[in-house]
Amino acid sequence: MQAMPQTQHEKFASLGGILMLSAWSFVMVIASFLFLYVGYLLDELLGTAPNFMLGFFFLAIFLCVMRFYQEAWKRRKDV
Repeated sequence: MQAMPQTQHEKFASLGGILMLSAWSFVMVIASFLFLYVGYLLDELLGTAPNFMLGFFFLAIFLCVMRFYQEAWKRRKDV
């Protein structure tokens, strides 16, 4: 049997999934560092050890994972 060549659309569709994953990982890293920094500033201002820093960090991770899950669920329904 001969292998059917991929169409241009199929090639870009597989590439789009990879780009989406890399974009979400970039967003997760940036958001976690940003929330860590804001939490650090609040901790310094209020004199609370790592409470806000850790809380904001876990909030950023949770929000990014939930948003990624929603995006993946929406793309799953489109396919």
